[in-house]
Amino acid sequence: MKKRLLSVLLCVAMVATMLIGCGSKSSEEESSAASEVTGEFDWKAYEGTTINVMFNEHNYSKAVIEKLPEFEELTGITVKYSSTPESNYFDKLNTALSSRSGDPDVYMTGAYQVWEYAPADYMEPLDDYINNPSLTSEDYNFDDFIPGVVGALRWDLTAGHAVGEGSQWALPMGWELNNLAYNKVYFAENNIAVPTTTDELLATAESLNGWAGSGSYGIAVRGTREWATIHPGYMSLFATWGGQDFAIEDGKLVCQLDSEEAIAMTDYWVKLVKAAGPSQWTNYTWYEASSDLGAGKAAMLFDATTAAYFQNFEGASQESGNIAWSTIPLPEGKTEADMKANIWIWSMAMNKDSKNKEAAWYFLQYFTSPDYMLWAGTEGASPDTPRQSVMDSDEYKEVVGSAENYLESIAILTENCSIFFTPQPYFFECTTKWAEVLQDLVTSDKYGSTEEAMKQLKADLDVVVSDLVVE
Repeated sequence: MKKRLLSVLLCVAMVATMLIGCGSKSSEEESSAASEVTGEFDWKAYEGTTINVMFNEHNYSKAVIEKLPEFEELTGITVKYSSTPESNYFDKLNTALSSRSGDPDVYMTGAYQVWEYAPADYMEPLDDYINNPSLTSEDYNFDDFIPGVVGALRWDLTAGHAVGEGSQWALPMGWELNNLAYNKVYFAENNIAVPTTTDELLATAESLNGWAGSGSYGIAVRGTREWATIHPGYMSLFATWGGQDFAIEDGKLVCQLDSEEAIAMTDYWVKLVKAAGPSQWTNYTWYEASSDLGAGKAAMLFDATTAAYFQNFEGASQESGNIAWSTIPLPEGKTEADMKANIWIWSMAMNKDSKNKEAAWYFLQYFTSPDYMLWAGTEGASPDTPRQSVMDSDEYKEVVGSAENYLESIAILTENCSIFFTPQPYFFECTTKWAEVLQDLVTSDKYGSTEEAMKQLKADLDVVVSDLVVE
């Protein structure tokens, strides 16, 4: 076990080679008011200020909320907050940001949202806050963040350019890979082998329909008509298959969803959902999918690593302690080196229109600090920490490593993980149309074939991004 855990930490550290991120400010950026703050750092400097925070309803935000009294006592800053289910969180957030009222001061977001919010001027660049010792405690240690994770929240605002350059637009709360989790007790009792290829996954999932009585089924995956259906299991397997969403051709983004790989993988995914997915698949977010695994309704889950972890810790669900993790199933003919895992990063950002930016920075700083993240990773059910010091700690390895094969599977996937979407401001419109096509292929006869559907989708998305010029 010690050797395996050491391997985990070494492999996770390799994510640093994916992207390069640092705390320094680009020479092209203008200085903000934050760079003008002087004097010794003081947690009480903004005592009496009230800030508003918007959270997506999630274990990461629940952990922050639990520690709000400690933050308020330390700083004298009052925090008012809302927590909204993911199904309508981003709609609510978009409305709030577009009002330009400055409320919320801080909001929970993801890496993909940077591609829309930063160009729209909804995000405050954080470099001047990070680099100012009058605003940032000396023990904050920005360099302790796993570079590939924090770097994914850095972008130069140019469509088609990879993340890792430009301003730091947000800070990570936790990062998630996507892979297969399963009910290890049922698999062991019935001598069921964990699938290692996509053909095996399809056959095993179909054979598990009814495994725990009426209404139980083989595999839970997301299916709502929105972007969140595309980025977890589907996109991880899509990238493993060799698919690509866009390519740069003659200074323009050109959709690649009509490629042989994209069509083949999508055709497989449709077969998997039809053969062994939930009966109400079109209504499934990660909440429903993970809850079915925890309730003993789904035998397997292909989604974020944490989605299953949240069902597995003591008292979390009916099947807590009965869940284990595997590597991503491989298409036939692929090797372990071909495995891809798409990354999602829950993050926090500052509203560009906030009237309380320094107090908002104190909030961001406190809830992404090494001390807080050690507590969140070990006691706050927030397992995928973005800080290397937490990954290296004995407490973390003892708590998170107790979940069977959790850290070991992440170590394997980390060697070849990234954000496999092309950064561009129409990401949400494009992926929502993509999810609509998936739904149509599963639930209707609108298209004569997957090939027809994907070629039409390619044509539609080329129109969506037609005004973008890639430098």
